Amino acid sequence: MTYQLVAPLLDACVLGIIAQEDSYGYTLTQKVREMVDISESTLYPVLRRLTKDQCLITYDKPFQGRNRRYYAITDYGRRRLEFYQKEWLSYKYNVDALLGTEVTRKEGQGNE
Repeated sequence: MTYQLVAPLLDACVLGIIAQEDSYGYTLTQKVREMVDISESTLYPVLRRLTKDQCLITYDKPFQGRNRRYYAITDYGRRRLEFYQKEWLSYKYNVDALLGTEVTRKEGQGNE
């Protein structure tokens, strides 16, 4: 992908994935990698920061004789995700307008 993920957008992506279901680092990395090229070494500092900021909590769960560290979103993390979602829609709308790729609301909603 040509465009880089900056820290707030990467935070939003991680929160969005974990909001759907608790996840551990490896599977989280794989889900993000489906969309953008990212390494585990990039992702773990994001997870630590979001945990420190109280957007995520961690818990361990045994798997094949070892513990996996899972991440779960907090209420504060959900509020932060909602903020990021609103900001993204505004940002996307403005960039689409600049690039001439804006879609009207009716077009963006599909045929219902």
